Amino acid sequence: MIEKRQFGRTDMQVSVLGFGGAEIGFHQVSQDEVTRLLSRALDDGLNVIDTAECYVESETLIGNAVSRRRKDFYLFTKCGHVKSMDHEDWSFAGLLRSIEQSLKRLCTDHLDLIQLHSCSLEELKKGEVIRALEEAKRKGQARYIGYSGDSQAARFAVECGRFDALQTSVSIADQEAIELTLPLARERGLGVIAKRPIANAAWRTGKKPANAYHHAYWERLEKLDYPFLRDGLERSVATALRFTYSVPGIHTMIVGSTQPGRWRENAALLAAGSLPEADFHAIRRRWKEVADASWAGEI
Repeated sequence: MIEKRQFGRTDMQVSVLGFGGAEIGFHQVSQDEVTRLLSRALDDGLNVIDTAECYVESETLIGNAVSRRRKDFYLFTKCGHVKSMDHEDWSFAGLLRSIEQSLKRLCTDHLDLIQLHSCSLEELKKGEVIRALEEAKRKGQARYIGYSGDSQAARFAVECGRFDALQTSVSIADQEAIELTLPLARERGLGVIAKRPIANAAWRTGKKPANAYHHAYWERLEKLDYPFLRDGLERSVATALRFTYSVPGIHTMIVGSTQPGRWRENAALLAAGSLPEADFHAIRRRWKEVADASWAGEI
């Protein structure tokens, strides 16, 4: 049985592995495949599904696949990007309209968590975006509210005291949050979601990925040159996943997949538990030696 952790100060006990809905949307996975994938994952103990309004048809696919099992999982989504990551709408009315549309697509009357999808520090400081989420919570459309993003915007989201959760990048190629936001999030009792916990396995083919989305991590990992990345794909993915699992303050790690068996494989990799301290600190030490100040998380 996969481990579950108390999600900050909320009433949720979340599986340490969650499902990320980006890939099924961007890779145009069929409804039958998504239904099979999610049904199997829920059967095996996964209870967190995270998606976003802009992941193409992801919300619709998820709603059609598992809405009949709504009591079996916690449903998280994000708002602020309309239809694509290139089009933003941070207005009060726009965010509420987006949340209503997400509820319809997901075939539910409430979300367990609604998150701002990487809006800027400037937008957060204006306050309107936070008020919109608080209004959705007041109306019963969301039980909890959160911020999904990185760097100083994520730090402000934790400091302001108005969010229940933080989703942020934490992996062998994304370690800024380990010092910048996670200690304070833990102190304040926020639920913490690690996004891209295996850095998209950008090293898996041994050559630069064709998809530009993975280029930043490929380039970072080339410079970091961790020895374990030459241990073979299964062992290197296991080390990467266990590294994120070992970071204090993380409650669930969101991994996307289009393969029905991948959830069980990843759960098996975590059976070994946290990385040995020496291995964990070696990865942290290498990051501190090599990482550039610009190496922050991506949307």
